[in-house]
Amino acid sequence: MKITIEKRANKEGDKQSIRLVYWYGSHTDENGKTKHDRKREQLDQYLYANPKTKTEKQHNKETLQLVESIKAKRLTEAATGRHGFTDTTRINASFYSFFSQLMATKKTNESSANYSNWEACLIHLKRHHPDDGLTFEQITVDWVEGVRRYFDTQAKTKSGNLISKNTASSYFNKVRAAINDAYAKGIIANNPLNQVKGIKSDSSPRVYLTIEEVRSLVKTDCRYDVLKNAFLFSCLTGLRWSDINKLDWSEVSQFDGVHRITFNQKKTGNLQYLDIPPQAYSLLGQPGKGRIFQSLKYSAYMNTELLRWTMAAGISKHVTFHAGRHTFAVSLLSNGVDIYTVSRLLGHSEVKTTQIYADIIDSVRKHAMHKIPDIGL
Repeated sequence: MKITIEKRANKEGDKQSIRLVYWYGSHTDENGKTKHDRKREQLDQYLYANPKTKTEKQHNKETLQLVESIKAKRLTEAATGRHGFTDTTRINASFYSFFSQLMATKKTNESSANYSNWEACLIHLKRHHPDDGLTFEQITVDWVEGVRRYFDTQAKTKSGNLISKNTASSYFNKVRAAINDAYAKGIIANNPLNQVKGIKSDSSPRVYLTIEEVRSLVKTDCRYDVLKNAFLFSCLTGLRWSDINKLDWSEVSQFDGVHRITFNQKKTGNLQYLDIPPQAYSLLGQPGKGRIFQSLKYSAYMNTELLRWTMAAGISKHVTFHAGRHTFAVSLLSNGVDIYTVSRLLGHSEVKTTQIYADIIDSVRKHAMHKIPDIGL
């Protein structure tokens, strides 16, 4: 931080008021213009603009010495802020403005899903604490505990239902990320998160289909052919709904004699290369231009038809479109493909994310061992 002395003439032009200007750096606004982060402190001191008498000149000399002394003191206070004393100018800054600036960094050209989650978190946060004047000084252990309690037990969806445990965990983690970032930048001297536990997410069961169940779906009619083809394509490739829905013919090519899709994952924005087997390619239809699954839309009708179609195939599980991705992962692991390769094919950034599917395989194997008939021992 830098501190400068600023002089401003009065209306008569015979005197100058004095203030200190605190410079904290700069940021880029929504229009791409650089804005300086600064704040002014008005001092109860003045100078004669054109000192003529010995008394006026002596006044100016002593006043400037005093102002320099105040400036030196403020610089010392700012420096000691790094060692436990808080810079009052920074701690009185708006937490919501800081959160919004951090949120803006999450929006990319490839994906806005993460940004949307931050945006939803901010909406809920303002329902809990509607005062836009929330400052970092108010971000205490009690305040953070209150936010945690709100997300965990009170926050509701638009339909009036409590948000899920996983959503509560996700929202609270974003608040934690903002506070940790503020602590790392020295805006707050003590991190209140050291005394507050996170919200543990639920390990919800992954619904997947066996190969026999997938074969039953192939033989069973579906009211929407595009839904049938898209879901089966997910079972064979592991692609999410969002990536299948936007899949374009320009992303399909041939490489080393096999068909390949090259695309940016909508959820993560990461570029992925995925070779697809002939039976998956056959579900794409005749090559053309634009979106491949053009009439595929996310709607209650499609979700209802997916359930109707699976029940007609004799499947009693509660199948969502994401079950296709789970089916792909479990199928590969069950057939001996190593977890690292499966992780790469799913586009996971860390292998531990894929571990849930390995746990499913272990559970299936354990269950299978208990199906061995009694041999009379």
